[in-house]
Amino acid sequence: MSKTVVLAEKPSVGRDIARVLNCHRKGNQCLEGDRYIVTWALGHLVTLADPDYYDQKLANWRLEDLPMLPSPLALVVIKQTSGHFKAVRQTLLRKDVSDVIIATDAGREGELVARWIIEKAGLKKPLKRLWISSVTDKAIREGFSKLKDGRAYNALYDSAKARSEADWYVGMNATRALTCKFNAQLSCGRVQTPTLAMIAQREADIQQFKAKDYFGLAAHAKGFKLTWADSQNHTRTFNEATVKTLHKELQGERGVVSKVESKRKNQSAPGLYDLTELQRDANKRFGFSAKQTLNIMQRLYEVHKILTYPRTDSRYLTADIVPTLKDRIKACGNGEYAKIAFQLIKSPIKPTKAFVDDAKVSDHHAIIPTEQAVFLNDLYSDERKVYDLVVKRFLAVLMPPYCYDQTTVDVVVKNQRFTAKGKVEHSLGWRAVYQAGSAYDNDEESDDDLRDQQLPVFQKGQSVEIKHLEITRGRTMPPPPYTEGTLLTAMEHPLKNMPYGIGTVATRADIIEKLLNTFLVEKRGNHLHMTGKGKQLLELVPEDLKSAELTADWEQQLERIANGKLSKKQFIEEIKQFSKRNVKMIKDSDATFKHQNVTREKCPDCGKYLLEVNGKKGKMLVCQDRTCGYRKGVARVTNARCPNCHKKMMMRGEGDQKIFTCQCGYREKLSAFNERKKAADKQGSRRDVEKFIREQAAEQAQPASPFAEALAKLNLKE
Repeated sequence: MSKTVVLAEKPSVGRDIARVLNCHRKGNQCLEGDRYIVTWALGHLVTLADPDYYDQKLANWRLEDLPMLPSPLALVVIKQTSGHFKAVRQTLLRKDVSDVIIATDAGREGELVARWIIEKAGLKKPLKRLWISSVTDKAIREGFSKLKDGRAYNALYDSAKARSEADWYVGMNATRALTCKFNAQLSCGRVQTPTLAMIAQREADIQQFKAKDYFGLAAHAKGFKLTWADSQNHTRTFNEATVKTLHKELQGERGVVSKVESKRKNQSAPGLYDLTELQRDANKRFGFSAKQTLNIMQRLYEVHKILTYPRTDSRYLTADIVPTLKDRIKACGNGEYAKIAFQLIKSPIKPTKAFVDDAKVSDHHAIIPTEQAVFLNDLYSDERKVYDLVVKRFLAVLMPPYCYDQTTVDVVVKNQRFTAKGKVEHSLGWRAVYQAGSAYDNDEESDDDLRDQQLPVFQKGQSVEIKHLEITRGRTMPPPPYTEGTLLTAMEHPLKNMPYGIGTVATRADIIEKLLNTFLVEKRGNHLHMTGKGKQLLELVPEDLKSAELTADWEQQLERIANGKLSKKQFIEEIKQFSKRNVKMIKDSDATFKHQNVTREKCPDCGKYLLEVNGKKGKMLVCQDRTCGYRKGVARVTNARCPNCHKKMMMRGEGDQKIFTCQCGYREKLSAFNERKKAADKQGSRRDVEKFIREQAAEQAQPASPFAEALAKLNLKE
C-alpha cells in the first residue's frame, strides 16, 4: 500500500499533525502510521550556496573579484543540520511513498523551506498543500479535508526564491565591496540599508528641528474652562503680542452663549491585530522588541495553540471564520473575560465590514484566538501579556460601539470666540473590555486644549461670568526618536500614497535585529539611535541602496510574481544590473572610513586596537580587523533585579571579580548576590507558589472516591 509523506516545518507541529493522523510508530526523524508518514524540517535545512561554492578564489574577499553574479544560484544543505536533511530526504524518496503534502507554515517563507528541501532531495512526486491558520486538532482535520494542489503555489515559490536571490545578489556584493574598499566590517542589504536611512532621517529631523513658543488664552468660568479659538478655529498662535492684547481687552468682560450643539457619537472598536500592529503595541506597552513579540506569538501559536498564525498582514477575517466565532469566544472566555464572553455568546454575532472582509485578506486572516481551551496558569508572564492584547482586541471588535453625547459650547466674549467640549457616556460598548477605557490608549485622541470635561446645561443667549483669563504657553516638540514599534510602522508605510512597505511582516523584526547585531544602531532606553559606524556607512553606500521607494517597489514586484503577473527572471535581471552599478560606485569612491570608538586596549590575537560597541545585551570589545573576529564582553544586562529600584542590573568584570551594578548606584559582588539568592530560594519563588496553587486546584477538581463520599454522609460525633 502506498503512503503519503507530510512535511512540517518544525518538530512540534509535526508531532501535532502525526497525532491527528494516528501516526505513532517512531522512525528516523519521522512518525509513521498506516497511511501517512509525518516528517519535519528544523526551519531551513537548505540555503543558497556561498560564493566560494562557484569559485574557490571567492573564499577570499577581494575587490577585484566583484561583482559576483553566478547564475543560476545553487542550493546547498546547511552543514549543522545535514544529518537531519539526510533523514528527511530518505523518507521523501522511499519507494512506498506516492506523494507529498507540504505542511510548512502557510506563507512565502514556509513555502521556500519545503520547496528547497524537495528540490535538493531531487523529489519528482506529486505535491499537495496543507494551508491552515492554526494548529489545533480541529484546524488540522479541516485542512486535510481541503488539501490544495501543490502546483497552485508555484508562483508563491517563485516569489520566495526571487526574494532570497535578490538579497544574495544585493547583500553579498555590496557588503563585500564596502568591507574590502574600507577595510571595516560594513554590512548592508536590500531592506536593511533603507531602514537604516529612515532612522538617520528621523535623527536629522530632530537635530534640524527649531522649537517655537506658542500661546493661547483660557477663560475660567464656574466649574469649567473655555479655550479661545481664532477665525480658522486654531486654539494656539505663535504671536504672543496678539494674546497679550486680547488678555488685556477681555479682562472683566462677561460672555454670551452663541451656540450649543450636542451630537450622539458612536466610536467603533480598534481593528483586529496583524503582526506589525501587535508588535507595535507590545513594544509601546511592555517594551518588547519586535523579535521578542514574534517569538512569543510563535509559542502561543505552535505550543499552546491558542492563537492563530502570527505572520499575517491582514486585520480582517474571511466570511468562513464567522461560524467559528462563538467557539473561539468560549475558548478564551474565562477569568476576567468570562462576563464579556457570556454576554457575547447569548446574542447572535453580526459580522460587519469593520472586521469581516474577504477582499482584505490575502494569505491569512487577522490574529485571533483559536477554538482551543485556554489554561491561563500554563502561560508565562510575557505570553500572558501578548495573549491578553489579542483577546481584548478580538472581544472588543465583537462588542457594540462606544456611545456618547458630544456637547460643544461656543461663548462670545467681546467678539472673541471661546469654546468648550463635554462628553456624556451612554454605553461603554467595546470599552467595557478595557475596563471602561482605562487600559486602552486612544492614539488618535486630541492633544490640544479642547479636552472633554463635565459641562453644565447651557441655553443659547445665556450670560456666562468669566472668573479670570489665563495666558497659556507651550513649546513645539520635535518628532521623537524611533522605537522598534514606531519603526515597524514606518517600514510598513515608508512613503505617503505608497501601498507597499519595505520588508514583510515576517522579516521586519529580523532586519531590526541585524541592525543592532552589526552595531549600526544601538538602543538607549526604548529608543533606537544611529552609531558612528551606521552614520558613516550611509555616507559610503550608493544612493539607490538607501532608497525606501525603490525597496518598496521591489516588494510590489515580488507580490506581482506571487500573483503570476511578473516573471521571476525579469525581476532578477533588474537586481543583477542594480548590483553591478552599486559595486562600480563603491569601487570608484574616494571616501574614507574611520573608526570612532577605538579603545587603547589591544586585541590579544592580532594586536590591533579593539573597538567598544553597545550590543543588545551590553558593552563589548570587538577587533577592528574583519579577518580576526575577536570579541569580548565588558558588561552585559542580566535578569538580576536591583533590590533598591528593581531594574535589571549590569554584570561587569571577570572571574571572582564579577560585580553587579545598577544605574541607581547600587553595587554588589557576585558572591554576595549568590548568597542573597540562596536565602531567597529557601523561601520559595513566585513560580513555586503558582505551581502549588495549580496542584491544589487540580486536586480539588478530582472526583471523590465512592468510599470518601460514603464517609462524608455519615454523621460522626465525638
